[in-house]
Amino acid sequence: MKRCILVLWVAVMATPLFAQDHQASGNHPYSIKVQGFMGGYLSPSGNIKDIGPNAPTGINFGVELPSTRQKPWQQYLNDPAVGVGMSYLNFGNDVMGEGIALYPYIMINALNENRCQIKLKVASGLVAVNNYYKMTLDEEIPNRTFGSLINAYLSAGLNADFSINKNLKINTELGFYHISNGRISEPNKGVNVLYGGVGLIATLNPDEGKELEPKKFPDLPYKWSLNVTGAAGVQNADVDDDRRFFVSTFHLGGIYSLTNWYGVGLGVDVFYNDAVSDLTKRNLYCPKHQYTNAQKTRMGVSWNNEFKFGDVTALVDWGVYLINPVRHYYEVDHTAYGCDHRLPLFYKSEGPGGQETFHYIRFGLKYRIWDNLYVQALAKTHLHICECIEFGIGYQIPFTRKGDRAKYGKIFHHTRTWWE
Repeated sequence: MKRCILVLWVAVMATPLFAQDHQASGNHPYSIKVQGFMGGYLSPSGNIKDIGPNAPTGINFGVELPSTRQKPWQQYLNDPAVGVGMSYLNFGNDVMGEGIALYPYIMINALNENRCQIKLKVASGLVAVNNYYKMTLDEEIPNRTFGSLINAYLSAGLNADFSINKNLKINTELGFYHISNGRISEPNKGVNVLYGGVGLIATLNPDEGKELEPKKFPDLPYKWSLNVTGAAGVQNADVDDDRRFFVSTFHLGGIYSLTNWYGVGLGVDVFYNDAVSDLTKRNLYCPKHQYTNAQKTRMGVSWNNEFKFGDVTALVDWGVYLINPVRHYYEVDHTAYGCDHRLPLFYKSEGPGGQETFHYIRFGLKYRIWDNLYVQALAKTHLHICECIEFGIGYQIPFTRKGDRAKYGKIFHHTRTWWE
């Protein structure tokens, strides 16, 4: 746990520096949040049931900054707050262990009254755990929940804050968090925890910055845009494998912006997975077949959703495979290769291939680094089973509306002050 304690110490020391920087940079209030929580495992794996931990508990810390009302995305999203959070996580006993999570988060207003504020919290970051699989091999039941020291941390929650005075609030939260490593290292059962929390929020300099008039921004000058993305990653298919397999994705998608902060559209995805192989110990694909690159390739169409937070965009896609040759090679006693099983394109997610599906989900974040160029990190899953995490680079082509082409040209180019 020494590494987790070190991370905790660094984060605690960095918190006042972070707040001081914003205070010194000019008339800005900030809040410090402390919350204790307790929860329960949702759909726990067989490994968690065998270990039999107590209820997961922990403490959430956060430094939170209210909207400055000086950016377009703040206006579009009704002035959300942003923060940097850290969580101490106790997974219920010595075998499951403990963890420290670090993450940025956003608080989106749902109700903002004088005495009560209701907000949606969304967070994404990393968590370090002390008792992952290789650390517990001497235990009667090893911890197969975590396969690596560093894992992804995803969280969402509904917060209700009740004001005591202008400096102090009681905070309550009904939240959820997920931890796994995206199959970078096996085993990777992961955890899903539903929790309830109670804490306090202290606001410093609450009256500063109120004299700033909120800026008024125009709508984004485009409705349609085209995204072109390439991404790659690695997959550890089985705990007994001595190698990691290359995975990659090419995505082409058209997005229509229904609002300034939400867009929806259709995309085409091409996936390559080298773990479709006779070289893995994973009990899924036929081990007696030599797979070609074509058989390792899938193609699908997807329903794409984008949630825009300025330069950061959250992505949630749902798609179905139209070309999926590997479905014919799930491990069963059958004909040609001793395990060939001809499945329909849209097959039931049970029996052979039950760990795979005819549809997929992709979710993650992308960040605009310059003009319309962005980098992204996405996880791809089949139902609740993660296939991989990929990192990529892409380019957005926004088609300017006719009325704005004289100012911006046919293709809109993002700048930090495009509205001026």
